[in-house]
Amino acid sequence: MKLSTLYKNTLFTLAASVMSVTTFALDKVTFQLDWLPGGDKAPVYVGIQEGFFAEEGIEVSIKGGRGSTEAITKIATGTADVGLADLVALLVAKANDNVPVSGVYSVFSIAPHTFVFPSDSGINSVKDVAGKKIATSPFTSSNLFLPLLLDVNGVPEDSVTLTKVDPGALGPMMITGATDVVISWVTSVENYKAQAAEAGMELSILPWDDAGLEFYSTAVIAGDKFLKERPDVAKRFVKAYAKAIEFTWANPEKAAQDVHDIVPEVDVKTAMDTINSISGLVYNDISEAHGMGVFNPERLATTWKWTARAQGIDEAAFDPETAVNREFK
Repeated sequence: MKLSTLYKNTLFTLAASVMSVTTFALDKVTFQLDWLPGGDKAPVYVGIQEGFFAEEGIEVSIKGGRGSTEAITKIATGTADVGLADLVALLVAKANDNVPVSGVYSVFSIAPHTFVFPSDSGINSVKDVAGKKIATSPFTSSNLFLPLLLDVNGVPEDSVTLTKVDPGALGPMMITGATDVVISWVTSVENYKAQAAEAGMELSILPWDDAGLEFYSTAVIAGDKFLKERPDVAKRFVKAYAKAIEFTWANPEKAAQDVHDIVPEVDVKTAMDTINSISGLVYNDISEAHGMGVFNPERLATTWKWTARAQGIDEAAFDPETAVNREFK
């Protein structure tokens, strides 16, 4: 081979290598969960497995979480770039501490708070929990709204016995009769049903949204620094996440498998059942009227009204619009 030919081939190889690195160097994004992996968290796993993030030039790593407050803190401190949290928790954090975090995409436009109880318990409305033993996790934002729910429905707060226990104890307590009612999110109901089925028990739920508490819940949130310094990456992330949401509820079994493939301890059937059972939190009259992912100003204001009342904060002391950023939707 002539030297000139070898030289040209070497240059071509180097150029191709540079192009390859340029083409395949993905922007890295750290995603913070607000709770344990499961069907309700499927979109971020779907985005990875189905290549939606890669198509947008993004490589996503996922961190597990133990509640919205922790997720907000980690994103505020830069430990993660983007993640999931209850919008209510974000409003409180913004109102109290002005954390540098913003909501960028609404996932659950209907709140998932619910009572779970044995189907033969005779509970048909919120009024029926009077005199009952109620168990809840100390981490859930549902606890903020229980007093309001009871008040709105004319149930004295001191008429119920509330116990806070480790989340893993809630199902067994209900099955053994140690508690009459469990406070949960709809996203966890399929897990409770699976536990109850092994004991020959059937469960029913009473969503709080049906009992007067109407507001936003889970949202994609992002650090303000991330949004300011990497706006193009943020916009591409939200675009890919929106595709993943659509795929998840159009293909629940495959979405559940995607979660399992990354987190093997997540059962495919339970994840699929969860995805199907919470479809109404994502696709509903609110999302249809205002669009997927959108924070409607009126509903956002209503969400803050309930939140301020639950927290004993002057509603006029904080503008909920400062907690969301609509530039990335």
